[in-house]
Amino acid sequence: MVRGQGDTALTGPKRVVCFGEILLRLAAPGRELMLQSARLDATFAGAEANVAVALASFGHEARMASVLPDNALGRAALGELRRHGVDTRGVSFGQGRMGLFFLTQGAVRRPSEVLYDRESSAFARDPAPAAINLDGADWFHVSGVTPALNPRTAEAAIAAATAARARGVRVSFDGNYRSKLWESWRDQAPGILRRLFEQADIVFGDDRDIALVLGRTFDTTTAEARRAAAAQAAFQAFPNLGRIAATTRTAHAVDAQDYGAVMFTRQGVHNVASLALSGIVDRVGTGDAFAAGVIHGLLTDMGDSAALTFGHAAACLKHSIPGDFLTVRVADVEAALKGDGLDVKR
Repeated sequence: MVRGQGDTALTGPKRVVCFGEILLRLAAPGRELMLQSARLDATFAGAEANVAVALASFGHEARMASVLPDNALGRAALGELRRHGVDTRGVSFGQGRMGLFFLTQGAVRRPSEVLYDRESSAFARDPAPAAINLDGADWFHVSGVTPALNPRTAEAAIAAATAARARGVRVSFDGNYRSKLWESWRDQAPGILRRLFEQADIVFGDDRDIALVLGRTFDTTTAEARRAAAAQAAFQAFPNLGRIAATTRTAHAVDAQDYGAVMFTRQGVHNVASLALSGIVDRVGTGDAFAAGVIHGLLTDMGDSAALTFGHAAACLKHSIPGDFLTVRVADVEAALKGDGLDVKR
C-alpha cells in the first residue's frame, strides 16, 4: 500500500534542498509554431524548481537555492515559488538577466522543441554556492542541467552535493543530459557528471546517462538488458550509489505514448508496467515530477517498489497539466493510483 498524506503527517514533513536555476518559460500557445501568432504564454520552470514545487505540494519543506536577477522578472519568479509553498530564503538576487527557454509544443508526428537562452543569466554568472543552507536538511537534489551551463555552475553543483554527503544528507542527482547546453564544451561533460554520480545515493537516469559517464557502451539485445547491464556497471563504479530510477517511454504520437518506470537497487529491480497515455497535454517537467514522487516515497519510508509506483503515478498526472510545475496533493496521486474514475468530482 502506498503511504500518503496521512503518513507524511505522522512522520513529519522532510526538508529537501534543491539547487539550480529558475527559468522563465515562454511557450507558443496551443500547438502553434514559435511566433506563428504574436503571443507567448509565460510560466516559470527549472528542473530543480519543478522538484521543489512538487515536494512542497506533497507537504514537505522544500527549500530552493538559486540566484535571480534583481528586476521584475526575478521578483515574479520568487513570488511564484512562494505561492506554491517553496521556502525561498536560499534564493538571492544578483547581477545579470533572467534565464529563458522557449517551447514549441509538438503535435501528431511533429516533436516538441526547446530553445535555450541562458547565457549571462544571474545564476550562470554567479551561482553563489555559499548561499546553500543545508542545516536540518534530510535531502539534497540537483540535476545535470545545472553543471551544463558553465564551469562556475558545475563547480557549485559539485561543491553542494559533496557538502551534503559530508553532512550525512541524502543526495539525488537527475542526469538530465541536455546536448544543446553542453554543445560548446561537451568533451568535459563525462568528467563533471561523474563527480556528481560519485556523491549520489540515487540517480535518476537511464543507460544513456551511465554510458556517457563511464565512457562505454552497453551492447545487448533488448532495452531491458541494456538498462540492467548499465545499472550493474554503475553500482560497481560508484560505491555510494544505492538506487537508479528511470522512466520508459514509447511514443506512438506526440500525445499518445506508453509510459512505465524501473528502479534498480543493489538487491534487485522493481518495475511499473507501461500505462497508455493519450491526449497528453504537456510532457515537459514529467521527469521532475517522477523524481519528486520517488523522493517523497523514500522520505516517507514507502519502500522501493511503492516509491517507484508513486513517482510513476505523479509523472502520469503531470502529463495532464500545462506548464512545468506539478501542483497536486498526495491524495490526488493516490486517487489516480486507485483508479477513482473520470466522473466530474462535485
